Amino acid sequence: MALMNDSDVYYDPFDFAIDDDPYPVWQRMRDEKPLYYNERYDFFALSRYEDVSPALTDWQTYRSGKGSVLEIIRANVEIPPGVILFEDPPRHDIHRSLLARVFTPKKMTALEPKVREFTTRCLDPLVEGGEFDFVRHLGAQMPMRTIGFLLGIPESDQEAIRDQIDRSMNLEHSTAQDVYDDEFLSGSMFADYIDWRARHPSDDLMTELLTAEFEDETGTVRRLTRAEILTYVTLLTGAGNETTTRLIGWTGKLLAAHPDQRRQLAADHSLIPNAIEEILRYEAPSPIQARYVAQDVELHGQTVPEGSVMALLNASANRDDRHFDSGDTFDIRRKIDRHLTFGYGIHFCLGAALARLEGRVALDEVLNRWADWEIDWPNAKMAHTSTTRGWERLPALVR
Repeated sequence: MALMNDSDVYYDPFDFAIDDDPYPVWQRMRDEKPLYYNERYDFFALSRYEDVSPALTDWQTYRSGKGSVLEIIRANVEIPPGVILFEDPPRHDIHRSLLARVFTPKKMTALEPKVREFTTRCLDPLVEGGEFDFVRHLGAQMPMRTIGFLLGIPESDQEAIRDQIDRSMNLEHSTAQDVYDDEFLSGSMFADYIDWRARHPSDDLMTELLTAEFEDETGTVRRLTRAEILTYVTLLTGAGNETTTRLIGWTGKLLAAHPDQRRQLAADHSLIPNAIEEILRYEAPSPIQARYVAQDVELHGQTVPEGSVMALLNASANRDDRHFDSGDTFDIRRKIDRHLTFGYGIHFCLGAALARLEGRVALDEVLNRWADWEIDWPNAKMAHTSTTRGWERLPALVR
């Protein structure tokens, strides 16, 4: 099916030039084609807040069970149980409840001293150097240390895991099939850790997963299988690293571009939590969510047929002037009712509290050392993936 082509607006999530700055295209989509259809890749897209927000909660229509990434849905690969981002109820609810037991906001808040310790360890050696890369020196380090600590993965191995995550997600180096053939996403690189932890239990999330009992969808009370634990650990490691890395990168970029607001934050650190919310709204680290359309749905005078693929552009919705006054304006004092960066509904990000904590601590500690910085643009580089948007390198001259 093709929609009536009464506009020349074109959006391609795999086009690096568009990905560098998708907001002009998304604004035209919101204004001219609120229901957009891409013939080349055969997907629909919603870009307005009033459409994206309810779609994220309507799991009966917009299903995640075939994947929540465009190319994974199209590849029609078999997804192992436990990847809660790629599941629908009732299986999703059972698997998510297991993680929710150990990933509570209270437990995440209790991690702040450790997160601050990791951040200090990253930043202190750089104080006298005059240069600091928001991604290489902090964004790629502190989140990795935090999730590694939670899971009980030795620090000596965390860097290699982080590099593997980057390679598996980078569109410049991988295809859709590569994503599922990859050693990282298959979980195989975590097998030895799980086997060792089974013999040597400790006070960490991996041990909790090994010992947790639950009632599965068949009514059987049991523990997770080794394969299920591999899937959980893989999911947590990827999600716990990648999006927070992007958040820290965008923090550096946006506050370099808005020095007046950076100076306000340096003078009053109590503004930091709201600033992190505005950064999350303004530059969502995970800007697009894909869904399989399980039944015909009427949108903007058109029928989207069952079997279609729908892209929900949560980052576009976050800039929609119909919901946020002057949505393209960055304002650390903005009152935000609800942005869609962490999703909405049953797939709301379990790690939202941890991401907010890490973002807040990172900015607090950076401002404790430097009140002024400029981006070294000739040496900055965007990272291009189909699930996140942000910086691979973001060096800054700091003062």
